[in-house]
This record gives sequence, structure tokens and C-alpha cells, in this order.
Amino acid sequence: MDVSKKIAKHLLQIKAIKLNPNNPFTWASGIESPIYCDNRLVLSFPDVRKLVKKELAILAKQFGAFDAVSGVATAGIAHGMLLADEVGKPFSYVRSKPKGHGRQNLVEGLVESGQKVLVVEDLISTGGSSVKAVEALRERGVEVVGVIAIFTYGFQKAIDTFSDANCLFKTLSNYDDLIETAVDLDYVSESDTDMLKKWREQFV
Repeated sequence: MDVSKKIAKHLLQIKAIKLNPNNPFTWASGIESPIYCDNRLVLSFPDVRKLVKKELAILAKQFGAFDAVSGVATAGIAHGMLLADEVGKPFSYVRSKPKGHGRQNLVEGLVESGQKVLVVEDLISTGGSSVKAVEALRERGVEVVGVIAIFTYGFQKAIDTFSDANCLFKTLSNYDDLIETAVDLDYVSESDTDMLKKWREQFV
């Protein structure tokens, strides 16, 4: 089993990803979806957490040399810290909006102009929050080598968003491999796959 399907299998088993083709979830954006992903649950399962940390470190090598790691608040903070610890790099994180008091920081932690930084997100849907973090770091004079995440829905919107921002992104697993794995594990039936694929096609 390749890495993507292995990660997908574990995310399904710990219920970090839930599939319900016949009773869709409603996202905060209002979108009705047959899939719900909460990768923060990875943190509660030591074996899965170790696997994700190891595979993030391996995938990170594809971005070339970097000086530090920065997580996207809030879900990307813990996974970013895990990666930074694994590769022995400094860590910071980017808020969704400036802190409301004190120094009103948008970026928390030591970030220096000229550094090469790898950004960590837990999940990529449209790519908006990730690219916003990338832009905040660039405004600090940082060279962002790319964004790494655990899972992506594979929306064309995300591909376009990262392309427009001239930012590379890679993930451990993806929607297509998840669906195949879910069928193999009997999480969904073969008949459900058409609906699951058609749902994603409306965003492609």
C-alpha cells in the first residue's frame, strides 16, 4: 500500500475523516458535503501521529532546503510543531488575523527576513487560508518554499489559488485515494463511489 492510501486508511479508522454519502455534512461555508475531515484527531492516536510526523518529514524533502517551519492557525499548529521537531528546525505559526492586544502579532515566533520557510496546514480545501499565511510570511521578508498538508480534496480552486500565489503545495493523501481505500475497507459501497466522485466534480 502506498503512502497516500496508507494515510487515508488510518484517517478513516480513527474517524478523522468521515464519509456519509446519504446524509451529507454541512460545512461552515454552507456547502453540503459527503465528507468531513478533522485531522486534529490524529493527535489523539500516538501510532498514527508518529506515522504522520514521519511521512511529513519525508515529504518535506521534496521542497529542498529550508530554515524553519511555520504552521497555519489553528489546526496546522500542532502538525507543524511535530514536523519542526522531527527535522530539528525552528517553529512559528501564522494567525488568521492579528492578535487583538499587545503587539498585535500576525506571525507568532521568531521569523527572520531571508529565511526559507516551509508552511504546514492540516487540510487543503480551497487553499485560501494557506495562501493567506504564505502572504503574511512573505510580507516579513520570508521565502516560502511551499505548503505541506495531510490531506486535500483536490479542488481545482485550490490548484488555481496556489498557482496564482506562485506557491508549491504537496499533501500526504488525497480525495481520490481516500475513495479507493474506503471501498477496499468497506467504509462505502461501490454504488456510493459515483455520488462521491460527482460531488467533487462540481468543484473541479
